[in-house]
Amino acid sequence: MRKNPSIIIIIPYFGRWPFWMPFFIESCRANQDVNWLLIGDCDQLKCLPNNVQQRFTTFDDYCGFISARLGIHFRPSNPYKLCDLKPALGFLHEADVAEYDFWGFSDLDVIYGDLRAYFTRERLSRYKLLATHERRVSGHLCLLRNAPEVNKLFWKIPDFVRRAEDPKNHALDEGGFSRIFLWRKNFPKPLFVFVGLFNRWRRVAEFKEAFSTPNGIRPWTDGTQDYPSYWVWSEGCLRNSKDGDRKFPYLHFLVWKKNWASLGDVMSYDEAQALACQKSWRIDKDGFHPEAA
Repeated sequence: MRKNPSIIIIIPYFGRWPFWMPFFIESCRANQDVNWLLIGDCDQLKCLPNNVQQRFTTFDDYCGFISARLGIHFRPSNPYKLCDLKPALGFLHEADVAEYDFWGFSDLDVIYGDLRAYFTRERLSRYKLLATHERRVSGHLCLLRNAPEVNKLFWKIPDFVRRAEDPKNHALDEGGFSRIFLWRKNFPKPLFVFVGLFNRWRRVAEFKEAFSTPNGIRPWTDGTQDYPSYWVWSEGCLRNSKDGDRKFPYLHFLVWKKNWASLGDVMSYDEAQALACQKSWRIDKDGFHPEAA
């Protein structure tokens, strides 16, 4: 049997780990044949699994590395600006991705399910980019084939250098990068699909809605905006209150995260660590809970 294509996901993050970081790490641990590289100045994480590497650097030093590697002046004051460079991570970290078939970018406000059940060998063999939204590159998780032409594709983002050097965030990871693959994305679907036939990058990219981000503007699996009231992570699998036994590749809890901020301290980091070590837990608008709660 052929070996699954290898995957590394790179996430630069500076500041302070969010309280839910232990849950994020446990969901990585359950995906033993996917690797993560976390880069930044946050505290040393406890009990890291062998598929997660933490690399320490200051924000200033990392910006200097980016400037030298891209030949641009990259000196933003806010680390959020790094989102603009997600499509360039394969090029920036050429040495780190060298031994992998695919590299990816992602966010921390996610919980991963069984990634290999979703990103199958067949799909990885067919496509050079796999996004989890139908008409947009998904900044919260996107995989790209490790090939020179793909790794340099970010240079084709219109006016990339000026927009990258501008301290303001330009959403280049989603809006800017999407335009390389998706032409006339607001066209009706039949015409949108037809136009895509003339775009060679669209032909080698998968844009498929994975229903990873509930409670937003996109209709749910049944076409309504009646979203799941809670999700359950159990031994590496991710299900919800609405879709029965259907398993999802990951949960992007962007909307609920905003609610948690308004609630104050949802739980301490140590409390999160203790619960994350359990075999299963529940996630809802109020935070993380034991599954039986």
